[in-house]
Amino acid sequence: MKLTIYGSGCAKCQTLAKNAEAAAQSLDLDYDLEKVTEPNSIIDAGIMRTPALMVDDKILVEGKVPTPDEIRLMLS
Repeated sequence: MKLTIYGSGCAKCQTLAKNAEAAAQSLDLDYDLEKVTEPNSIIDAGIMRTPALMVDDKILVEGKVPTPDEIRLMLS
């Protein structure tokens, strides 16, 4: 599973990355985490609001920071 965090690298982006990792680990998933901070790459991915979480090629979260529990429900 590929988890991609889109954003500038701000505190919210970092929190989203930590929450996504915690959710994936709690489900014992095999995952890779990538952080994308380049504005053109974010736009090319179709992201309108950051921070954003994409799992494989599906945008699950835009413009907010869900808790690890909320992300776990999205992943399961």
